[in-house]
Amino acid sequence: MPDVMKTLLLNPPSFEGYDGGASSRWPATREIESYWYPVWLAYPAGLLEGSRLLDASPHKVSPAETIRIARDYEFVVLFTSTAGFDSDLRLAKEMKAAKRDLKIAFVGPHVQVRPDDCLNASEDIDFIVRGEFDHAVVEFARGKQPAEIAGASYRRNGTIVHNPARPLLHTEELDALPFATEVYKRDLTIEKYNVPFLLHPYVAFYTARGCPALCTFCLWPQTLSGHQWRVRSSDNVAREVRQALALFPQAKEFFFDDDTFNIRKDRVLELCQRFKPLKFRWSCTARVHSDYETLKAMADAGARLLIVGFESGDDQILKNIKKGATVEMARTFAKNCKKVGIRVHGDFIVGLPGETRETIKRTIDFAKELDSETIQVSIAHAYPGTELHEQLSRKQIPLIGAMTDDHGHQLPHIGYPQLSAQEMMASVNRFYDEYYFRPRVVWRIVREALWNAHERKRLTTEAIDFLRLRADRRKYARAGARSGTVA
Repeated sequence: MPDVMKTLLLNPPSFEGYDGGASSRWPATREIESYWYPVWLAYPAGLLEGSRLLDASPHKVSPAETIRIARDYEFVVLFTSTAGFDSDLRLAKEMKAAKRDLKIAFVGPHVQVRPDDCLNASEDIDFIVRGEFDHAVVEFARGKQPAEIAGASYRRNGTIVHNPARPLLHTEELDALPFATEVYKRDLTIEKYNVPFLLHPYVAFYTARGCPALCTFCLWPQTLSGHQWRVRSSDNVAREVRQALALFPQAKEFFFDDDTFNIRKDRVLELCQRFKPLKFRWSCTARVHSDYETLKAMADAGARLLIVGFESGDDQILKNIKKGATVEMARTFAKNCKKVGIRVHGDFIVGLPGETRETIKRTIDFAKELDSETIQVSIAHAYPGTELHEQLSRKQIPLIGAMTDDHGHQLPHIGYPQLSAQEMMASVNRFYDEYYFRPRVVWRIVREALWNAHERKRLTTEAIDFLRLRADRRKYARAGARSGTVA
């Protein structure tokens, strides 16, 4: 067997506190410092002997330290994002300057949808991989050239060549991959990963890839994971849970980070049968389609919380984004979650097509009616490769300015004539204020920290982060109002 290149799988330090890489579906520096696990990079890391998975941001590894670490490797696989791409190019240039013969591959949705632009942006990128890259980067590390690797794009004699796409992995191939959690144990510190609405520390991995839903704004199913829903076998998932419970006895919760966990009722019920004897707490992503019977089975099997993309309280906006759900379906789902004792973290988006001041107010009122345990309010971003991006282009609705500021925080970047960027930014603050500054919600959050010193400290830190960004948003909105300009 030929020598294997010593490989660094890198989630780069694009911005301080930025979660933009290998499992973040909404790349940004958030209100409260949050990090998702770099699940995608864990699989090739587990396949390559002598490799290392470096998740720089949560482990507070600086760009300078990253460059120093990379000098000990022959091959770097860097997971990039749209917002972090320019920063990642600078890092690649400095890594090459420190070690001239270092090979660098970029992976992730951004290079998948703009392979020519990305390769033309820098000679420091040796090749990119479009789509799933688990085996492609392993093949390179084991001696294959880019010309021999399905899904690779590279330069040859001054032109860019795109190899045929790689077939998606299905159940048998997904079951054959190493467990992501084994790589976490080897290379990561789980206490570094914090998501405000999950118990700390938590451990996350996938039970499936892809999502058949057609939401126009959603990045991953339209790029990296695809619309084909492909599952690991229930036995394989249960084996990873059982092993990870032993590897991480300190974990308070497991999170199943699928694009959507509850796609099909029969599989949810089957997984719940496997989970129930293991007696552990878990949370997952969900759409509002599950019925009471399914939710009750999930609760009985240890489900604590669901992350649910409600997006809007306006049915026409839900139609505009092809959500495949209605406001009334969301109401019923939320009521059933309360009945079975499952908490909900509700995701909402300001600035989707059709948004007006009136629809924003409707969504805020709807969120308060649903009364989820916690919420997240995002600004609509039209990522390259999504139908939303194409829809805005067809309608000649311009994209104005950058997606993020210099620290990776979200900025409004869709130029609607009826809704200014400053109004969108101000409405995010108003949404949070109206939702969270209700006495019963304040009490709901505080009461859990009263008798738990760890949660008390965590809540204090998160409150400071939240209020700081809230103040920055106010400055943005006021500056725009004074100048009369759109950022």
